[in-house]
Amino acid sequence: MELESILGYLKNKTILITGATGFVGKVLVEKILRVQPDVKRLYLLLRASDANSATQRMHNEITGKELFRVLREKLGADFDSFILEKVVALSGDVIFQDLGVKPVKLKEEMCNEVQIILNSAAITKFDERYDVALDVNTFGVLNMLDYAKKCLKLEMVVHVSTAYVCGERAGLILEDSSSMDEMAKKPSKFDLKSQEKKMVESKLKELQAQNASEEVITSAMKDLGTARSKLYGWPNTYVLTKVMGEMYLGHAKGNLSVAIIRPTMITSTYKEPFSGWIEGFRTYDTLIGGYWKGKLTGIPVDPMSVVDMIPVDMVVNSIITAMVVNANKSGKIIYHLGTSLRNPLTFSDFNNFMFQYCTKNPWLNNDGSPVKVGKLKMLRSMDTFHLYMQIPLQESQISETVG
Repeated sequence: MELESILGYLKNKTILITGATGFVGKVLVEKILRVQPDVKRLYLLLRASDANSATQRMHNEITGKELFRVLREKLGADFDSFILEKVVALSGDVIFQDLGVKPVKLKEEMCNEVQIILNSAAITKFDERYDVALDVNTFGVLNMLDYAKKCLKLEMVVHVSTAYVCGERAGLILEDSSSMDEMAKKPSKFDLKSQEKKMVESKLKELQAQNASEEVITSAMKDLGTARSKLYGWPNTYVLTKVMGEMYLGHAKGNLSVAIIRPTMITSTYKEPFSGWIEGFRTYDTLIGGYWKGKLTGIPVDPMSVVDMIPVDMVVNSIITAMVVNANKSGKIIYHLGTSLRNPLTFSDFNNFMFQYCTKNPWLNNDGSPVKVGKLKMLRSMDTFHLYMQIPLQESQISETVG
């Protein structure tokens, strides 16, 4: 799609964004403001006690970040006034009805103005408390849909999900909901409101009646999430609750135009607003950091397995394009965002890239001495990995098991 068409669509649009303090949300906000300064308004839903706190959080966690350097340099002294004119920080949360937006006048104004909703609010910890993950990733979607139906000028809802709702399948994965069909066919076994929610509430009441500590409650809720995930055939609480959120979208969207975005592992920016921006440790960053510091020397992995990663700016470009292409079209469409089909990266190549970079740019110890790394040993079986962890193997001993 031509850039001019996208910019033309965004002109004078009013957009509500949830999850704007998240990794994808920040980049999305920056991109829209930078490429289309004539956007009418961005409403950012932020967890905060009041409007002032929401505004302060926006400055600290979004617009004040290095990510906005290019836009800040472009606007100079006008940057702050531009943000004040174009961006409204809302105190609220997707876990509440009407997204927790309380001022009546503001709610009416938004219902009359919002044309696009971009829902990227999510709990992304794999082992989060089941009640917390359900509230945001599942029931938060329903609250967002209920609110969307009140927006009189709404043209589009874009929901950011994850590619891992497709389950642990190999080969070409279609952009559909087939991975969820088994759950959808068993309402007696799977019913969100009458079963999952009541189960969580019952477990919490039981723990409270026992005067359980917050630590015990947290542990029990995490264990419950893991158990429910295994029961339904999903790897962790994060994926299960995202699956259920998508199912809500399918069942309750009505006549809304909905696009679901399913990215794989999201990494740092490729080009925009500049290359290499990232925040915190994400996906493979912990592995890279451990290797760079010389702490990680081996890992159980098939050297020829594909590492599917996609830069965050490519994800954001896809979100915006999907929004423009599908606006005002009643229906649901799903997009997978990944690199494994057109530009597959094997773990063997990934290992070589890490070695080259960390050799050229070594980590420095506290005394200033460089950390020298060897190539990461890729152990093809768990038996070999366990042996490697227990015994200081010589290179010759594992030569047949590494790539």
